[in-house]
Parts: sequence; structure tokens; C-alpha cells
Amino acid sequence: MFNNKKEKVYFITGGGTGGHIYPAVAIINELKKEGVDNKNIFYLGNKKNLEYEIAQKYGFNFLSYSAKGMPRKFTFKFIIWMFGLFVSCLKALQYVFKYQPSVVFATGGYICAPILFCALILRIPYVLHDSDIQPGIVTRFFSKSAKSVSVSFDEAKKYLNTNRVFVNGNPVRQEFMNISKKQAREELSLKDAFTILIMGGSLGARTINNSSFKILKEYANKENIEIIWQTGKKNFDEVTKKILEEFQVLPDNLVLQPFIEKMYLALLSSDLVVSRAGSLSLSEICASSLPSILIPYPYASCDHQKKNAMNFVENHAAIMIEDKDCNSETLFEAVDSLMNDKKLLSDLSYNAYKRAKLNASIEIVKQINKAVEK
Repeated sequence: MFNNKKEKVYFITGGGTGGHIYPAVAIINELKKEGVDNKNIFYLGNKKNLEYEIAQKYGFNFLSYSAKGMPRKFTFKFIIWMFGLFVSCLKALQYVFKYQPSVVFATGGYICAPILFCALILRIPYVLHDSDIQPGIVTRFFSKSAKSVSVSFDEAKKYLNTNRVFVNGNPVRQEFMNISKKQAREELSLKDAFTILIMGGSLGARTINNSSFKILKEYANKENIEIIWQTGKKNFDEVTKKILEEFQVLPDNLVLQPFIEKMYLALLSSDLVVSRAGSLSLSEICASSLPSILIPYPYASCDHQKKNAMNFVENHAAIMIEDKDCNSETLFEAVDSLMNDKKLLSDLSYNAYKRAKLNASIEIVKQINKAVEK
């Protein structure tokens, strides 16, 4: 083991999108809950990415390097990428010798690769977590030498080159277990009405945004309906402009945000959600016992969002509209039809909750601690 000091030091990594970041946040919070001092936990990522912003908000120690996604074709860009990866590995190596981690925990994404290469070469134990039905390339590459691999779906096992796989589910924030719908609505100043949540992930989703205007037009200012709409930071100004062109002022029953930091409040307040099919979103939808209309992002690597969504559809836990078929009419019809079908809403809600694994963080931390002890 690399670290021989009495106090254990934890390196946590994962970034680029909320689907990699928030599981890492949940694990850090679980470690702290178990008594690990914050000074011994380090989040490794890129200062230019969302993980830095979130780590700052939570007060985590942040170590930065500039890893980027791998080009799919062998061109000059690939050579530049290889050089960038080498530089990032050297930076990660500096952090290893300075802080002497006892273990590395990685939640996926290209940002994990430099520190995992260091862990592999220096024989520092590491644990992986992957949220998707088809794990990402970094998880698949490093799985063979991992002390353990945590996955959200049983179907993910067949893609991994190890038998040390645990189906833990996706770590979700503790607030999903501690806050009631009534409390969530009060905190967001929402009426006790049927609430529709429209979200496209932390970066936004143009298809979902463009297809949601008819929902707003039909339900605007209705007393018995509330609408929460997360546009994504890139799309907020465009969406706001279109709404104001139509209504002059924002409708009374609309909460419009570029990014909802306390997403647990929005989810727990809602009765129906329109969403991409990222693994974190799905895990939080399940934890909130929500019926959902899923519109998978068509350009996700290995088409993993469609695979995630299909798994939910096959288990009667969601409805899916493919991105190419999603427009104002199809999305509004799906929402309106579901709102008027109490039995289907109830069935989707129940089947979603059955898929929730609320102890994921506890189980993963057990596996991390076991990796340190070996």
C-alpha cells in the first residue's frame, strides 16, 4: 500500500456532468458522516468543469488537472490528446507523492483516467462506480485491477472484466430520504397542485426545451398546475426570451431556472417529470418515486441513455420518446395523457420506487474501506 500513515487519505474523482459528480459528492458526504476529516479527502477534476463549481460550494479540497475526452479517430487531435493525458498524469503523480492517498474512488468520465493510471502503476487500491447500463470506456479499461466495481444496474456486469462487481445502485443525496413532498413544496413556494418538472440535465437539452413550449402554453397560469423548468445554463436566455415574447411576463405557475442546485427539492415536489435518461437523473427519479417521460440524449457514448431508458420502459417504470420523435405535439400529448391516467401514473411511480437503492452510498463506502484494509 502506498500510504503508510495512520490517517487514511481519500482521492475522489469523477466529472464533466452531474451524473459523475453528484455520486462522488454523495460518497464524500458519507465518508464525512462516518468520521473522516475533510482535510483527508481530495476531489480531483478539472477547474474548467462543473465539478470544480460544485466542489467549491460544498467546501471540498480540490486538485485540478486538464484531462479531456478521447478523440474517436486516430488523427493529429489524438496525438495532441495523448500528450495532454501524459501531462495530466504527471500532475496527478505530483498529487500522489504530496498527499499519499490510501485509496482512489472514481465515478467515471475521462477526468478519472490520469489518477487511475497512477493508482494502477503505483499499486494504490482503487474502487470504481459506474451508473450506466453500459459502463463507460474508463470504467471498462480499469475494471480488471479494481478492488471492486460498483454498478447501478445488474445488466452492467456483462461489460466488465472482473467478478468483483456489486450492484449497489447510484448514490443519491441524503435529502431524498429526509424531506417530504410538503416540505419541498413549501421551500420552493409552490402551491399544493399537480407539479410537472421539465429538466434536461446540468447542461440543458435543446430538444426538450423546444418541445416544452406547448406544455407551458396549455397550462400557463392554471391554478391546479405548477411547472418547474430547468433549461440548462446554455439555453436559459433563449428560453426566457421566447416565453416573454409569448406571455410578456413569466406565468404565475412557472418556476424557471438555468440550473437547480437543490434538485432534490424540485424532484420531491413533483408529480411527473420530463427528463433525459442520464443515470443520475434516473436514480433520483426512482428515489423520488416519480413517473417519468424519458427522452434519451441521442449522442451519448455507446447510446447509453437509450439503453438506460429502454431498461426502465421494459420494467414499466417510465415512458420513452426518442429524441427524433420529440416535438411540441408528441411531448404535450404524452404529458396530458399521463396526467389524465391516474392508474398509469401510480403504476409508473410504484415501479420507479421499486428500482430505488437508497443505501448505495453506505454500501460503496464499505467497499472503499475494505479496499484500504486489504
